[in-house]
Amino acid sequence: MPQELEGDLKVLYLAHDLSDAAVLKRTTMLRDGGSSVIILGFRRTSSPIENVAGCKAVNLSQTFNGGFVQRILSVIKEILFLKKHRQLFVDADVILARNLEMLAIAVRGRSLCPKPPAIVYECLDIHRLMLGCGIISKTLRALEGWLCKRACAVITSSPAFISEYFNAMSNVHLPIRLVENKVYPCPEIPASITARQTGKPWKIGWFGIIRCRKSLDILCELARTSNGAVEVIIRGRPALDQFVDFHKTVSTTSGVQFLGAYKNPEDLAAMYQDVHFSWAIDMFEEGLNSSWLLPNRIYEGGLFKTVPIALDSVETGRTLKRMDIGVVLPDISATTLAAFFNQLTPQSYRVLETQMDSIPSNSWNFNAQDCKELVNYLRFAEKAPRNDI
Repeated sequence: MPQELEGDLKVLYLAHDLSDAAVLKRTTMLRDGGSSVIILGFRRTSSPIENVAGCKAVNLSQTFNGGFVQRILSVIKEILFLKKHRQLFVDADVILARNLEMLAIAVRGRSLCPKPPAIVYECLDIHRLMLGCGIISKTLRALEGWLCKRACAVITSSPAFISEYFNAMSNVHLPIRLVENKVYPCPEIPASITARQTGKPWKIGWFGIIRCRKSLDILCELARTSNGAVEVIIRGRPALDQFVDFHKTVSTTSGVQFLGAYKNPEDLAAMYQDVHFSWAIDMFEEGLNSSWLLPNRIYEGGLFKTVPIALDSVETGRTLKRMDIGVVLPDISATTLAAFFNQLTPQSYRVLETQMDSIPSNSWNFNAQDCKELVNYLRFAEKAPRNDI
């Protein structure tokens, strides 16, 4: 079993899902930034996970996608029996808590320590239950605000999360650090990355966590009605609870392929180089979290000069418009998409690709210095004044 890595700052990372690619990325950044990391968390896999990025992982129970009630009960159970993990909290300089349920565990664990470590709240998605006007949403926001009185800072991944949620709706009053969903570690970028063959069939890649039923329906219709002019390649982890029959749909739709899971970042170059466009649209929580996030796929696709397709009414589209890149559409109706691909030529695609090539790679990926700066930020948080329970 991997041993705890040597480092100046001891970070206890509390993760909602030990198998999540974002948890792997953050752990790797913390490790490479010079900290010593142990991960304590739930898992969505049936088997325990012994390490993440070579760092020791301590498993709590198994949870499930969409099982919000089950997740709450699991958190309550772990809080009641958290003393068995007391030493992990005692040994930590900083607790980095991913999502609200882990923040609750962080606050309980911190209360067990004679010298309480700092808590930093990592919030990279805003769950829809946090955003309503009913009693449940108000209670969750009140709980989040109460827990954050025991924390030092917030890390989030999109400017819209700050403006639309933390500043406008939440009860959180903490310094906020923006850490975008950039690629790390950065894989080798092939010299031929901008030498794709252009022309029909135009290939759209939809990669990552596949959870948007509207996107699946639209992309299947586009491929089916394009007469072979458009193909759709899907890779990643489909949230099967969000679809009627995901596998049957993709296997019976002409022009659509599901190629399974992939390794991040090892497989990114081959995946993105094989497509012309990256589907950067997510309507899973339309008008809420999906309108505010900046998804991993715009950074991954950007790194490999793959042209993103986005909506102009959401943060992703606004960001791409500021950068003057991508295909930013007013809507993604069958008519709008068909019109775009009907007028697309190899020459017009080269213009889009040249625009992508003009963006420096550090807009899309983190480097070693970024990792050190993140760890230094946590170190500062560890020394900052805190509210004790």
